[in-house]
Amino acid sequence: MRGRFPAVARRRPQVAVAGALAVLFAVTAAAVFAPWLVPGATDQDLVLGITGPVPGHPLGTDDLGRDVLELLVAGARTAVPGALCVAAGSMLIGNLIGLPAGYFGGWADTLAMRWADLMFSLPALLVAIVVAGVLGGGYGLAVAVLVVLFAPTDTRVVRGAVLEQRHRPYVEAALLKNLSAWRIMTRQIWPNIASVTLANGFLNFAYALVSLASLSFLGLGVPAGSPDWGRTLADNRAQLLVNPWAVVAPGLAIILTAAALNIVGDWLYERVDRRGRAR
Repeated sequence: MRGRFPAVARRRPQVAVAGALAVLFAVTAAAVFAPWLVPGATDQDLVLGITGPVPGHPLGTDDLGRDVLELLVAGARTAVPGALCVAAGSMLIGNLIGLPAGYFGGWADTLAMRWADLMFSLPALLVAIVVAGVLGGGYGLAVAVLVVLFAPTDTRVVRGAVLEQRHRPYVEAALLKNLSAWRIMTRQIWPNIASVTLANGFLNFAYALVSLASLSFLGLGVPAGSPDWGRTLADNRAQLLVNPWAVVAPGLAIILTAAALNIVGDWLYERVDRRGRAR
């Protein structure tokens, strides 16, 4: 019996990764195919109104008679692309600033770090709420604001990883070959810090998902009536006792997707980092 426990311990992470990948696959499929899977997600049935789970409506309906399960599937179309844009945008900015800051040092490093310190001193979600509120809200605006607010994290992570690599023998060998600084940064250093960048990107993806849902919950993201997890949760919170699934389902979708992103990000980091060390 004692010999089984190590095997069980080794299988648990793989089970968690498989579950996380399954969640992300389902969410991605919903985001891509929602128009065909649930073409009538926003159709209202005011006569039916809000109900608990009944035949034809596994998770019941909201106060406008819309099917909660269909809203959940359709909501992935705003939850996933926006968060992906935030993660990708902040990663791009972070690499464009962090690579030269870590490689050259000096004034480039000083300017980049002072900008990052200034941004870190501001509460990201509160700033997003204020900016979105002042400028009238909107999904595109929320995404743009979060890209700017998330970029300093990527900048600091990339800069720190470059500082660790720039004095390695392979960099000195590249300098002896008279390779350009841009080529050294992109062809030599970046592949060796890709695991860190990738893991941080998944973490930002999860944070962006929650932040965008929070802004939509407050009415500063998607327009009213749009299928979105944060908006659905906000629209039905007053009906929690009538049909709890109208609130619980989108909340669980946000939590499970964010957790799955963290798990897959850690798993990819380990795999990419292991390959980098082997190389």
